[in-house]
Amino acid sequence: QIMKSFRKYTFLLMTAMLLLVLAACGDSESGSETTEATTKTASNSEDTATPAEVQDVKLVLNWFAKAQHGGVYAAQENGLFEENGLNVTVEPGGPQVSSINMVASGNAQFGLAHADQIVMARNEGIELVAVATAMQGSPQAFMFHEGHGITDFEELNGREVFIQPGIIYWEYLKSQYDLSNVVELAYTGQHVNFIPKVESVTQAFLTSEPYFMELENVPVESKLISDAGYDPYNVVLYVTKDYLAENEATVKAFTTAFIEGWNLYKDSYEEINKLVQKDNPDIELASLKFEAEAQEQFVYGMDAAENGVGFMTEQRWATLIEQLHDLELLDEVFDAKDIFTTDYLVQ
Repeated sequence: QIMKSFRKYTFLLMTAMLLLVLAACGDSESGSETTEATTKTASNSEDTATPAEVQDVKLVLNWFAKAQHGGVYAAQENGLFEENGLNVTVEPGGPQVSSINMVASGNAQFGLAHADQIVMARNEGIELVAVATAMQGSPQAFMFHEGHGITDFEELNGREVFIQPGIIYWEYLKSQYDLSNVVELAYTGQHVNFIPKVESVTQAFLTSEPYFMELENVPVESKLISDAGYDPYNVVLYVTKDYLAENEATVKAFTTAFIEGWNLYKDSYEEINKLVQKDNPDIELASLKFEAEAQEQFVYGMDAAENGVGFMTEQRWATLIEQLHDLELLDEVFDAKDIFTTDYLVQ
């Protein structure tokens, strides 16, 4: 029992550190029921459409500015935040910046993170509420040399896999498949070791790594992690439960602009990407273009195709909570309605 507790503590510590890096590189029940805090404040709010006066708020991104934040930049460029009574400051994330810590401490009002990060935060006593998601699914994947891919995850056995220790989806895969013969090698963010080894496998994001391999003239193919059933929402807009209870109109206004920004980005991404690049000069416009086009299915497809950008379901959140609990990353299973709401999405 002592060893089990020590293993769990060690894994949680590594996961917390790695979640910052992972951010770089998301049914029948609509989830429209609000959180307990939202329900409480809704009856006390006479007007939830727009704030009574211009509000100064800050949004912390989950990583340096990229195409995955295109909707935010489209909203800024087209004055959507201003139209909704908001003066928004956008602060980039990065390996040393945790949007969750900044929002939880009150240094920012809004943040972007992946769904599993938001669930994990609750286990640490940080109560957050997701109000919209930019991506309906996760573009996390395994990347292979062309002609050396797999159809089943157990086919990874006997091969070298470049993976970051502690990545949640890798722990999930090992709980679902026998991967005891995989040769695990540390993923460093570089592909100098992957490129010459045609039988090797590396973790990747469909929205970025294939582009870099194309520049190296290395043909690749990939398999989504979601094929195994682990598919958290990505780039999720959230606030603290307390902030939502006290600022429902502001949350409604911000969410409205956020969603409308993403709708505009779909047909104007090449122009908006120039603004993204201003905040992140290290990324090329060609890379942003690839990312914008590769992420389109995740932003505008899946459930969003029928229900609109930002849509989330109770079933998806409940499944994620159960999965993290089964991995012993959560102390207890809680009601999905306590961590998300779709009440503020544009109808």
